[in-house]
Amino acid sequence: MRGEPSIKHLDDIPAEEMLRYEFVDGRTASIWEKWIELSPRYIAFWNRWDPGAISPRHGHVGDHSNFILAGELRCGDIVARAGTHIMLEWGDVFGPWESGARGCELYGFVAGEGQPFSGDTAAYDALLKARGARNVPLPMPERLPPWMLAKLSGDVTSSVTRWRTPLGNK
Repeated sequence: MRGEPSIKHLDDIPAEEMLRYEFVDGRTASIWEKWIELSPRYIAFWNRWDPGAISPRHGHVGDHSNFILAGELRCGDIVARAGTHIMLEWGDVFGPWESGARGCELYGFVAGEGQPFSGDTAAYDALLKARGARNVPLPMPERLPPWMLAKLSGDVTSSVTRWRTPLGNK
Protein backbone atom coordinates (compact mmCIF):
# COMPACT_ATOMS: atom_id res chain seq x y z
CA MET A 1 0.00 0.00 0.00
CA ARG A 2 1.30 3.43 -0.95
CA GLY A 3 -0.93 5.37 1.41
CA GLU A 4 -1.97 7.74 -1.38
CA PRO A 5 -2.96 7.55 -5.05
CA SER A 6 -0.42 7.26 -7.84
CA ILE A 7 -1.15 10.02 -10.34
CA LYS A 8 0.74 10.11 -13.61
CA HIS A 9 0.31 11.86 -16.94
CA LEU A 10 0.92 9.82 -20.07
CA ASP A 11 3.26 12.52 -21.45
CA ASP A 12 5.62 11.92 -18.50
CA ILE A 13 6.07 8.20 -19.20
CA PRO A 14 8.63 7.04 -21.77
CA ALA A 15 7.47 4.77 -24.59
CA GLU A 16 9.16 1.41 -25.19
CA GLU A 17 9.17 -0.15 -28.65
CA MET A 18 7.78 -3.63 -28.08
CA LEU A 19 7.53 -5.05 -31.62
CA ARG A 20 8.72 -3.87 -35.04
CA TYR A 21 7.87 -5.17 -38.47
CA GLU A 22 9.64 -4.57 -41.76
CA PHE A 23 7.61 -4.93 -44.93
CA VAL A 24 8.82 -5.86 -48.41
CA ASP A 25 7.84 -2.38 -49.66
CA GLY A 26 10.38 -0.83 -47.24
CA ARG A 27 8.01 0.57 -44.62
CA THR A 28 8.07 -0.36 -40.94
CA ALA A 29 5.36 -0.55 -38.29
CA SER A 30 5.87 -0.78 -34.54
CA ILE A 31 3.88 -1.24 -31.36
CA TRP A 32 4.88 1.24 -28.66
CA GLU A 33 3.98 0.76 -25.01
CA LYS A 34 3.99 3.03 -21.97
CA TRP A 35 3.87 1.23 -18.64
CA ILE A 36 1.75 3.49 -16.47
CA GLU A 37 1.96 1.20 -13.43
CA LEU A 38 4.12 -1.92 -12.97
CA SER A 39 3.69 -4.24 -10.03
CA PRO A 40 3.91 -8.00 -9.51
CA ARG A 41 0.14 -7.74 -8.88
CA TYR A 42 -0.89 -5.71 -11.96
CA ILE A 43 0.22 -3.77 -15.02
CA ALA A 44 -1.53 -0.71 -16.43
CA PHE A 45 -0.34 0.29 -19.90
CA TRP A 46 -1.02 2.36 -23.00
CA ASN A 47 -0.22 1.12 -26.53
CA ARG A 48 0.21 2.96 -29.81
CA TRP A 49 0.18 0.79 -32.90
CA ASP A 50 1.54 2.20 -36.14
CA PRO A 51 -0.68 1.54 -39.18
CA GLY A 52 -0.30 -2.10 -40.19
CA ALA A 53 1.40 -3.21 -36.96
CA ILE A 54 0.73 -6.83 -36.03
CA SER A 55 0.68 -8.73 -32.77
CA PRO A 56 0.89 -12.53 -32.57
CA ARG A 57 -1.73 -14.76 -31.01
CA HIS A 58 -0.91 -14.64 -27.31
CA GLY A 59 -2.20 -14.27 -23.78
CA HIS A 60 -0.92 -12.88 -20.50
CA VAL A 61 -0.44 -14.23 -16.99
CA GLY A 62 -3.47 -12.63 -15.35
CA ASP A 63 -6.91 -11.39 -16.34
CA HIS A 64 -6.45 -8.84 -19.12
CA SER A 65 -8.64 -5.94 -20.21
CA ASN A 66 -8.09 -3.72 -23.29
CA PHE A 67 -10.08 -0.63 -24.27
CA ILE A 68 -9.63 0.81 -27.77
CA LEU A 69 -9.21 4.59 -27.51
CA ALA A 70 -8.61 5.48 -31.19
CA GLY A 71 -8.24 3.71 -34.51
CA GLU A 72 -8.92 0.01 -34.80
CA LEU A 73 -7.55 -3.50 -34.50
CA ARG A 74 -8.63 -6.40 -36.69
CA CYS A 75 -8.51 -10.14 -36.10
CA GLY A 76 -9.95 -12.00 -39.05
CA ASP A 77 -13.55 -10.78 -39.37
CA ILE A 78 -13.51 -9.07 -35.96
CA VAL A 79 -13.03 -5.30 -36.04
CA ALA A 80 -12.40 -3.62 -32.67
CA ARG A 81 -12.98 0.12 -33.20
CA ALA A 82 -12.61 3.01 -30.77
CA GLY A 83 -14.93 2.36 -27.83
CA THR A 84 -14.51 -1.44 -27.96
CA HIS A 85 -13.65 -3.34 -24.78
CA ILE A 86 -11.81 -6.68 -25.00
CA MET A 87 -11.71 -8.90 -21.89
CA LEU A 88 -9.56 -12.00 -21.48
CA GLU A 89 -9.39 -14.19 -18.43
CA TRP A 90 -6.09 -15.73 -17.35
CA GLY A 91 -5.17 -18.37 -19.91
CA ASP A 92 -7.25 -16.91 -22.76
CA VAL A 93 -5.40 -16.09 -25.98
CA PHE A 94 -6.27 -13.63 -28.72
CA GLY A 95 -5.00 -12.52 -32.09
CA PRO A 96 -3.21 -12.21 -34.28
CA TRP A 97 -4.27 -8.58 -34.35
CA GLU A 98 -3.46 -6.03 -37.06
CA SER A 99 -3.96 -2.28 -36.74
CA GLY A 100 -5.98 -0.37 -39.31
CA ALA A 101 -4.94 2.35 -41.74
CA ARG A 102 -4.82 4.97 -38.95
CA GLY A 103 -3.16 2.71 -36.40
CA CYS A 104 -4.59 2.19 -32.95
CA GLU A 105 -4.30 3.47 -29.39
CA LEU A 106 -5.49 1.43 -26.44
CA TYR A 107 -5.44 1.31 -22.67
CA GLY A 108 -4.85 -2.05 -21.04
CA PHE A 109 -4.77 -3.54 -17.59
CA VAL A 110 -3.52 -6.96 -16.53
CA ALA A 111 -4.46 -8.18 -13.05
CA GLY A 112 -1.42 -10.33 -12.37
CA GLU A 113 2.24 -10.39 -13.34
CA GLY A 114 1.37 -9.87 -17.00
CA GLN A 115 4.10 -11.80 -18.80
CA PRO A 116 3.00 -12.81 -22.30
CA PHE A 117 2.76 -16.40 -23.42
CA SER A 118 2.49 -17.65 -26.98
CA GLY A 119 -0.59 -19.03 -28.64
CA ASP A 120 -0.80 -20.97 -31.90
CA THR A 121 1.58 -19.31 -34.34
CA ALA A 122 0.12 -20.66 -37.62
CA ALA A 123 -2.35 -17.77 -38.17
CA TYR A 124 0.33 -15.22 -37.21
CA ASP A 125 2.86 -16.74 -39.62
CA ALA A 126 0.23 -16.76 -42.39
CA LEU A 127 -0.66 -13.10 -41.73
CA LEU A 128 3.01 -12.06 -41.82
CA LYS A 129 3.46 -13.90 -45.12
CA ALA A 130 0.30 -12.38 -46.61
CA ARG A 131 1.44 -8.86 -45.64
CA GLY A 132 5.06 -9.35 -46.75
CA ALA A 133 6.21 -8.60 -43.20
CA ARG A 134 8.83 -9.90 -40.83
CA ASN A 135 9.22 -9.32 -37.10
CA VAL A 136 12.68 -7.88 -36.41
CA PRO A 137 14.68 -8.12 -33.15
CA LEU A 138 14.72 -5.11 -30.84
CA PRO A 139 16.75 -4.19 -27.77
CA MET A 140 15.16 -5.43 -24.57
CA PRO A 141 12.98 -2.70 -23.01
CA GLU A 142 14.91 -0.58 -20.52
CA ARG A 143 12.21 -0.26 -17.87
CA LEU A 144 11.48 -3.93 -17.16
CA PRO A 145 11.24 -4.29 -13.38
CA PRO A 146 13.54 -6.72 -11.51
CA TRP A 147 10.71 -9.15 -10.72
CA MET A 148 9.88 -9.47 -14.43
CA LEU A 149 13.53 -9.81 -15.47
CA ALA A 150 13.93 -12.66 -12.97
CA LYS A 151 10.95 -14.46 -14.55
CA LEU A 152 12.45 -14.10 -18.04
CA SER A 153 15.59 -15.99 -16.92
CA GLY A 154 17.54 -14.98 -20.01
CA ASP A 155 15.00 -16.20 -22.59
CA VAL A 156 13.51 -13.06 -24.09
CA THR A 157 12.64 -14.31 -27.58
CA SER A 158 9.33 -15.99 -28.31
CA SER A 159 6.57 -15.61 -30.87
CA VAL A 160 5.43 -12.64 -28.76
CA THR A 161 8.76 -10.85 -28.21
CA ARG A 162 12.00 -10.65 -30.18
CA TRP A 163 14.20 -8.78 -27.73
CA ARG A 164 17.99 -8.76 -27.76
CA THR A 165 19.61 -8.86 -24.35
CA PRO A 166 22.35 -6.34 -23.57
CA LEU A 167 24.81 -9.14 -24.38
CA GLY A 168 23.43 -9.35 -27.91
CA ASN A 169 21.63 -12.71 -27.62
CA LYS A 170 18.85 -13.22 -30.14
